[in-house]
Amino acid sequence: MLLAAGRGERMRPLTDACPKPLLQVQGRPLLEWHLRALAAAGVPRVCINTAWLGEQISSHFGTQAILGGRKQLSISYSHEGRDFGRALETAGGIARALPQLGPVFWLVAGDVFAPDFTFPHAAAQAFARSSHLAHLWLVPNPPHHPRGDFGLSPEGLALNLGAADPGPRYTYSTIALLKAELFGPPWCDIPAGNPQGLAAPLAPLLRRAMDAGRVAASLYTGRWTDVGTPERLAALQAP
Repeated sequence: MLLAAGRGERMRPLTDACPKPLLQVQGRPLLEWHLRALAAAGVPRVCINTAWLGEQISSHFGTQAILGGRKQLSISYSHEGRDFGRALETAGGIARALPQLGPVFWLVAGDVFAPDFTFPHAAAQAFARSSHLAHLWLVPNPPHHPRGDFGLSPEGLALNLGAADPGPRYTYSTIALLKAELFGPPWCDIPAGNPQGLAAPLAPLLRRAMDAGRVAASLYTGRWTDVGTPERLAALQAP
């Protein structure tokens, strides 16, 4: 699942007429970098959630894409803006799209630039066999987020560290493997398919699962940028 429903307020005025995932980096829309990597990894289908100017995203990519001569990718959409008039936040959006997803799926935000990430099939297979509900890729803290989000244990578990905990924290890259089980009781109380369009963040679900020891994590040190401001976007334009 590719997250593409946000308004991109900090990117204005660039996002006043263009959804952030369609802003270009080195001649290619941000979202296309992920689509190409997923196709190269052999992922056969993706779901994209949309809200702000979502019709531009579905018009641009359509329902079938052949990217760079690679295997064809089937694309479906969860149109939160059309159905509810607003974005449903990450957990709400995933719960809404869950009928279009499998029991195990990749999740990635459409507004991050991670051209070295390959969506490894072996990682997905190992995760599917595990008892974990999520596997997060963490990155070293960027300057705009110095305190990070989660800890990482020597055993490869993500840690829900308290504010006073001195342990090192890393930033959640918004790249993850998830199981549909995470979006049911006792972790999530949104009804199946989110028919009422309830908005909910993902972090509380992850923290509950972390406290139960059911979230794994890996440290990713490849190129990664949260494209949250025009300045960060401009800095990426040189190959």
